[in-house]
Amino acid sequence: MDRFWLKSYPKGVPAEIDYTQYTSLVQLIDEAFTKYAERKAYVGMGKAITFGDVDAMSRSVAAWLQAKGLQKGDRVAIMMPNVLQYPAVIAGVLRAGLVVVNVNPLYTPRELEYQLVDSGAKAMVVLENFANTLEKVIARTQVKHVVVAAMGDLLGAAKGTLVNLVVRHVKKMVPAFQLPGATRFNAMLAEGARLKFKPVPITNDDNAFLQYTGGTTGVSKGATLLHKNVLANVLQSEAWVQPALTNPKKPPSPEQSITVCALPLYHIFALTANCLLMMRVGGLNILIPNPRDLPALVKEVMPFKITQFPAVNTLYNALANYEGSKKIDFSELRISLGGGMAVQKAVAEKWLALTGCPICEAYGLSETSPAAIGNPTDTDSYSGTIGLPFPSTDIILLDDDGKPVPLGEPGEIAIRGPQVMAGYWNKPEETAKVMTEDGFFKSGDIGVMDERGYTTIVDRKKDMILVSGFNVYPNEVEGVVAMHPGVLECAAVGVPDENSGEAVKLFVVKKSDSLTERELLQFAAKELTNYKRPKHIEFRTELPKTNVGKILRRELRDAEIKKNA
Repeated sequence: MDRFWLKSYPKGVPAEIDYTQYTSLVQLIDEAFTKYAERKAYVGMGKAITFGDVDAMSRSVAAWLQAKGLQKGDRVAIMMPNVLQYPAVIAGVLRAGLVVVNVNPLYTPRELEYQLVDSGAKAMVVLENFANTLEKVIARTQVKHVVVAAMGDLLGAAKGTLVNLVVRHVKKMVPAFQLPGATRFNAMLAEGARLKFKPVPITNDDNAFLQYTGGTTGVSKGATLLHKNVLANVLQSEAWVQPALTNPKKPPSPEQSITVCALPLYHIFALTANCLLMMRVGGLNILIPNPRDLPALVKEVMPFKITQFPAVNTLYNALANYEGSKKIDFSELRISLGGGMAVQKAVAEKWLALTGCPICEAYGLSETSPAAIGNPTDTDSYSGTIGLPFPSTDIILLDDDGKPVPLGEPGEIAIRGPQVMAGYWNKPEETAKVMTEDGFFKSGDIGVMDERGYTTIVDRKKDMILVSGFNVYPNEVEGVVAMHPGVLECAAVGVPDENSGEAVKLFVVKKSDSLTERELLQFAAKELTNYKRPKHIEFRTELPKTNVGKILRRELRDAEIKKNA
C-alpha cells in the first residue's frame, strides 16, 4: 500500500525495521547483559542494581523454574508493582522458554482467578502484599509453584529488614495469608544459583507474553504476543525516539538514558517502553511502585537528570499541578511520551511550562505490543494528533462495512505490522472479530487521517454520544473543558434524555473551589456548538481510574444508566 506518510518522517527514521537481527527477545536480553554488565539498570527505593545483577538473578529464576518441571511454553504469572524483582523475573521466565502473564496487583480475587484459569498459569511470583488475594483462589487454578516476594528483598540486609518491618507492621500493608509450600523470593534465588540453567532453543515465533486487555469491551482477553511482536516494537520504538536524542538544537545526550518508570511494568506501555527498550539501549529505569504518591515519586527521581518520561495524561497533569515537581531536574529531559489515553492540550501546555519538554503523544494497544502510531519526537510543541504510523506499519481507516474511508473522513483505525499480536489466547472467534482477511487489526478507535499521514483520534466507537442524531465525541468535550483554569480533571459521558435520545453529562474534579456549574457551562458554550455542550454537570472529589491512570468513562456511564433505570 502507499505509505505516503513516510514523506513526513523526521530525518534518520527508517521506513522499515529488521527484527530478524535477533532470533528472539532472549538474544536481545543476553546481549544487553553482556554489553552493559557494569551499568546500573534499575533503581528502586534508593537501591541500584546493575545489568550484571539482573543477569545473575534471572539465571537463578530460570534454573529454579526448570527444576520445578516447567516446560517450554508453560505460563508464569507475575503479580507485583514496580519493584526490583520484576525485571529479573521477566528475564528469567523468558530465558527458560516460558511465557510471562502479567497480572494487575490490585485485582480482586474474582479477576485474578479468571486470568489464572484462562491463561493456565502453572507458577506465580507475587508480592506478599497481594498474597492474600492469591490464597483465596489458588485451589481453583493450575498454579502449583508460588514464589512470594517482599518489598525489602533486594535492598540489603539492614535496609531490607527495616522496610519489611514498616510495610508489614507499621503501615500494615500485608494482609495475613497462608500459601503452604510457597518459596520466598530470596530463597528461590539462592536455590536457583546452585542449579544449572539449561538454555532453551527459542524462536521469534514462540509465545513471549499473554498481555490481558482491560476487558472494557467484555471479558478480559489475553493478547498473545510472540517474541517477534515485542522485539519488533522495541526496535520500532528505538528508531522513533532517535531524533529527540540526536536533536542538534540541544546539547549531546548523555551516554546512558535515564527514564522514569512510573507506569506499572505489568502494563504493555511500560513493559516495552521502559523495561525492554532500556535493555536494548543500556538505559537506567527509576522504578516508581506507586505513582499516586507524588512526594515519594519526586524523592526517588530527584538525584537524577532524567532523559525520558513516559506517562499518561493524568500523571502529567498531577505532576504539573504539584509544587514539589519543581525539585526535579528536567534540564536533560528529551522525551515525554504520552500514551494510554488522550493527552489534553491544557495538560501539555502545563507540562511544557514545567519541563521545557513537549509531550509527544503516541498510540497503541496491548494487541500491538503496544506502539503503532506516534508524533515525531523532535517536535517542540503539542500537535493534538497521535502522529504518524511507525516504521514497518500500515494504517487504514475503515467504515462500518470494513471499507477504507477517504482521507479526512472518520473511520476505525486498523493496524498491520510485525508488532500486531498473533491473536487472543484460546479465543479464535474473538480474534476473527478484530482481524481482517489481509492482516489488519481493528482497534475499535475512530480516527481521521490528513494528507500528511497524521491521525487524530476522535474517540472509541462505544464512547460516542448520539445527541439528536449528531455524533458527540467525549475527547473533544473534555479537551475544551480541561482548558478552564478551575478544572483539574473531567470526563464526559452520554446519559439518557427524553428529547434528544442522549445528552452530555460532565463529571468534574475542581482545581479551584470557587468554580461553579454556571461558570463552566458559560465557558463550554464559547467553545462548543449547542448539541456538544454539557447539559448536566456533577462535581466530584475524584474520578474512577484504572491502575494506569486512565479515566473509566464506562464506570461513570454505567452508574448513570442504573440511576435512570
